[in-house]
Amino acid sequence: MEENATVAVLGAGQMGSGIGQVFATAGYSVKIYDLAEQILEKSKNRIHTSLEKLKSKCLIDEEIVNIENRISHHTKMEELHDCSIFMESAFEDFSAKISIFHELSNILTESSLVATNTSSYSITSLAGFVPWPEKFIGLHFMNPPPIMELLEIIRGSQTSNETFDFFLQLAKKLKKTPIVSKNSPGFVLNRILIPMINEAIYALQENVSSTEQIDAALTLGANHPIGPLALADLIGLDTVLAILKTLQKELGENKYAPCPLLESYVTRGLLGKKTKSGFYEYQ
Repeated sequence: MEENATVAVLGAGQMGSGIGQVFATAGYSVKIYDLAEQILEKSKNRIHTSLEKLKSKCLIDEEIVNIENRISHHTKMEELHDCSIFMESAFEDFSAKISIFHELSNILTESSLVATNTSSYSITSLAGFVPWPEKFIGLHFMNPPPIMELLEIIRGSQTSNETFDFFLQLAKKLKKTPIVSKNSPGFVLNRILIPMINEAIYALQENVSSTEQIDAALTLGANHPIGPLALADLIGLDTVLAILKTLQKELGENKYAPCPLLESYVTRGLLGKKTKSGFYEYQ
């Protein structure tokens, strides 16, 4: 795919917006799709704010308006028919992703390439819902996509060598550092990271220490750039919970059981930065 090709991003939330921004910054035309105009409007604002921050830090050279002009927003799936690559980035819910792939299948062609940004679901299972599973792959961006360098690439059982090689080269065009993971629940990063976050939440629940001091233990004692509870807020507590449930179900081990305090926060709608309240309060 050349730089003038068009990329469809399915899902205009925090991750989808960031992924669209990454592609547009790399020179690709991008169509961001979501069902609601309100979500798309938030996506536009989120991308503009992100680009302004990067520009102020001299992390991008191109004018912001030029990058934004390569991005369009859409509420109709059929408007994506001219795209070459489809990047699914819906919330970490298996049914929601399946629904998107069912609808997307109506406009895919044999030359279409499809990637999912799932944090933990089986690539092979998701590939079963598109017409050409050999053209399907896992491409897991880190949050926030415009900043984080890592990109996990995960093959499904039918992913072709050509598809894999294409996305490996694409990762480099996007100025990401790719690592390859087996199609195992949580892949590499979340298999390690999410249980650590869960343990930090258990420490908070059991009053081992305060929120701030638990985070300080990891930032000052383990040289992490951000504490586990602040990171959970950034990821989204609902996403952390969804990944834990997948790990527990697929790996069958109680060590992945979500902390009750985490479940309580999610039930109450305290999801972290995106709701302005989680383990910390946000403006």
